[in-house]
Parts: sequence; C-alpha cells; structure tokens
Amino acid sequence: MKVAVLGASGWIGSHIANEAKFRGHQVRALVRDPSKIEDPDFNVIAVDVKALNSSEGTNDLVNALADVDVVIASIGGRAAGNHEIVKSTAETLLEVLPKTKVERLLWVGGAGSLEVAPGVKLVTVPDFPEEYKAEALAQGEALDVFRQSSSSLNWTFVSPAAEIFPGDKIGSYRVGNDELIADETGASRISVSDYAIAMIDELESAKHPRKRIGVAY
Repeated sequence: MKVAVLGASGWIGSHIANEAKFRGHQVRALVRDPSKIEDPDFNVIAVDVKALNSSEGTNDLVNALADVDVVIASIGGRAAGNHEIVKSTAETLLEVLPKTKVERLLWVGGAGSLEVAPGVKLVTVPDFPEEYKAEALAQGEALDVFRQSSSSLNWTFVSPAAEIFPGDKIGSYRVGNDELIADETGASRISVSDYAIAMIDELESAKHPRKRIGVAY
C-alpha cells in the first residue's frame, strides 16, 4: 500500500514509518521539516499541520496525498504546548480526506481516555502525571471528534498502553476496546516498536473500522 505518515519525523511516527517500510509498504513522509528525514526510501513532502485549516494548507495536503491509500497521523502538541492542534487536525482530516483517494485514516491516540473502571477514564485518576494531562485531554477531544463525526472517512483510533517506552520488538501484544489493558501486576505497557507493529497490523487487516482500540502487552 501507499501509506502517508503525517508526523513521520516524531518519535512514534518515525517508528511507524520504519515498520511500514519494513513490511513492504511505500511510505510518504509528511513532515514540517523535510531535513529531519534521512531515509532515501521515503517520499518526503513538507506539510505543516498548523496551516492545515487555511485554504493553502488544505491544498498542500490534498496534493501531498495524491495516489495515497491510507494516512497514519501521529500528531502531538507537547513540544510547543499547542495541544489544540490535535483536535483541529482530526477535524481537518475528517473533512479533507474524503475529497481525496485516501481510503482510511489511522490515528495515533492517547491512553488517557481509556477506562480503568466503567465510566472512569485513566486521565481522571489522582496519580495521573500532571505533565501528560494536557496531552491526554487533547487526545480525548480528538476521539470525541471522530466518534461524533458524520464524515464518510473510515478511521481507526489506536491508543497505546499507559506507558509507551523505548524498546525492541517482542512481536506480541493484546488488543482491547475502551478498557485499559494491564498485565497481572497491574502494569499497562508497550514498547514503541511493538506499538508500531500493532499499527501496521491494523493497516493490513482493517479489523476495526470506525472504532477506538487499545494495544498493550
């Protein structure tokens, strides 16, 4: 498949792009700064998500997605503190992608909106790290955008475990729905490498249309 990774120069996005390439897909890296992508096998195109709401930005995005089958979006506002960009990007992609040949959108979501008990989101528990709260809330807003949208776009929102960490591939993981997945010790973890595997597995299987899923060990 021809896969565009929006945010391919980021930590999670770069792992996803590399896993897609490893699995034989053609990768188009959509990034604000093309100089950050050194892999010669990637088709690199400059796209600034902060400008997507403008007519020029929308046209740039549509042009960048020519002949693309699936978009994987890895968007976050932690670096610049502009967390509102997460929700606005979701809104823009739901509106714009149906006007292209893109068939699906896979979204790198957060764990904060996963439930630790019926109706109790992880982000609301007292010991949720304050430094990640704004990011978690922004991803929760994006999830609401997807669920409330009447867009014809086929999307899947993929939440990682509570802890996503640097690590090698194990190659196995579990898939859930809205409930936080934890092991027998109560830990909810997945390496960024195995999260990327889960994302590309979903790309290839298309098992969860218009749903949020969670992945963890």
